[in-house]
Amino acid sequence: VVRTLNCSAFSDQPPMQVYYRLLAFGIYLCSISTMHRILRAEKMNGERRQQRPNQHNAIPRLRASKPHEVWAWDITKLPLQQRGEYLSLYVVIDLFSRYIVAWMLSTKENSGLSTQLMQEATARYGIEPDQLTVHQDRGVPMTAHCYLDVLSELGVTASHSRPRVSNDNPHSESLFKTAKYQPDYPGRFASYSHAQQWSEEFVAWYNFDHHHSNLAGFTPHQVFTGEWQPLNAERQQVLDKQHQQHRNRFVNGAPKATAPPSVVEINPVIDEQGKHDRSGPVNFATLSRAKK
Repeated sequence: VVRTLNCSAFSDQPPMQVYYRLLAFGIYLCSISTMHRILRAEKMNGERRQQRPNQHNAIPRLRASKPHEVWAWDITKLPLQQRGEYLSLYVVIDLFSRYIVAWMLSTKENSGLSTQLMQEATARYGIEPDQLTVHQDRGVPMTAHCYLDVLSELGVTASHSRPRVSNDNPHSESLFKTAKYQPDYPGRFASYSHAQQWSEEFVAWYNFDHHHSNLAGFTPHQVFTGEWQPLNAERQQVLDKQHQQHRNRFVNGAPKATAPPSVVEINPVIDEQGKHDRSGPVNFATLSRAKK
């Protein structure tokens, strides 16, 4: 049985294929289960066909301590009322502040549009070479050579999510959930102009009026521009006044106005005590630098 399973005709075939091939020639050696038992005894069990080697993709670890250090972006589909027709909404956010720095609505999804979007956004904000890291998933608009070549020319570092890992770009995914769970989200749009108008209103609301839960209740624009600091002082004055007038209501002592996080990370390193290791550089681990 071992000699037959290892011959050139059957060495890359599983026992079931060997069993039925032999029966077709009028040969019976043993049952399929016996073939498996013999292979296990000989320590020859397992996949007999040539396998693709395991892929090891670096975990993207990004850290932003101020605006324009890391941008994250993605594309979501906006369905039209015509069944099977969709528009593509491109959204780029600043990781530190969650501020939407650029967006685009299109009937197409391709690398030419993503290239144009990044060129216009970096020019608008005066991004210097080696200043910015752009994080994205591995869709065609994010991995095309023409797109990566432009990022390289701009001096922008490209970071990509791991294949088939859904939480490597959580901030963009969270933004899209916020958009599609809005009370005025229509579900399906009547036309391109309808989707364009709704997107403009959503971006304005999200940037300037949305009190973000992960930004201590400040809007993305307030954190993006630094306006949150005097506003936080005003919050503290209100809390101090209430504490002086109603001390019995604050059983845990004087309240303190919460500031936005000083560092925002994607896949932070966790130390042995289960805490975030913040001793590393701003952008750390392996990032794929786009090169010609």
